[in-house]
Amino acid sequence: MLSIRFPPTCAPEGAVASPSTPCVRVCRIDGDGLCRGCLRTGDEIARWGRLDEHERRRLMDTELAGRARARYRFLDGLAERERIGRVLHPLRHPPQGEGWNRAELEGLLPAQAGIAEAAVLVGLVPRRDAGTQVLLTRRTDALRHHGGQVSFPGGRVERDDAGVLGAALRESHEEIALEDRQVAPLGYLDPFLTVSGFRVTPVVAAIDPDYVPRPHPDEVAEVFEVPFQFLMSAANLHQVEMEFAGRRRSVLEYDWPGQRIWGATAAILYNLRRRLEEGA
Repeated sequence: MLSIRFPPTCAPEGAVASPSTPCVRVCRIDGDGLCRGCLRTGDEIARWGRLDEHERRRLMDTELAGRARARYRFLDGLAERERIGRVLHPLRHPPQGEGWNRAELEGLLPAQAGIAEAAVLVGLVPRRDAGTQVLLTRRTDALRHHGGQVSFPGGRVERDDAGVLGAALRESHEEIALEDRQVAPLGYLDPFLTVSGFRVTPVVAAIDPDYVPRPHPDEVAEVFEVPFQFLMSAANLHQVEMEFAGRRRSVLEYDWPGQRIWGATAAILYNLRRRLEEGA
């Protein structure tokens, strides 16, 4: 299997701590008067800079944490929540860097100016009887990039998006009708480069098990779920050889009945598995 050293999830030693803030750059006041991203009221946002650090921490650990529990009650059913949360990059600090697989794609990528930013949503669905499931889609055959392939909901980061988190949420709504209140972002995995010229930032999130997918017919042919434990087992992932641009290269692939889960999607899941192994 690939031997890769992933970048750290925490700030480097000696870094200067910034004032505490719950802002994740998805700034929009919902109908209940709370910001979609941080769950603060408009008044709390306005006076945040005048609060001392103790008061900021108190509000984050009590008021905002309570609002999160009330809004995303389905999070209580995600058994892996704390374990996964410890190994992700925090929502307040999207990961930087070219991509953990940059060396493997040497000579296959467009010039740096041709690399486009993209984001995907790695959705974890807590099922009471079946355990945690990973939500995946199969793209329609007619799409320009990766048509017919299994993928996570997501796509290119547009100018009006609130960063990679905003792009992942927007694309998930457009592709499979996932509503904001049905998804609770947890953090980021490491960026991944694709041979099609995208730097993809995966957003890991919990999804309300009551969510019913409505795939956009022009983009998504099918929505399905695979058990999280199956995808986190090294025994179910292997490398296959393929040719691209006249070169032989190895890609990752899962043995899953009826679907070929491979390439970038398999690599992102591998990144999560390795993060969990290293953080155990």
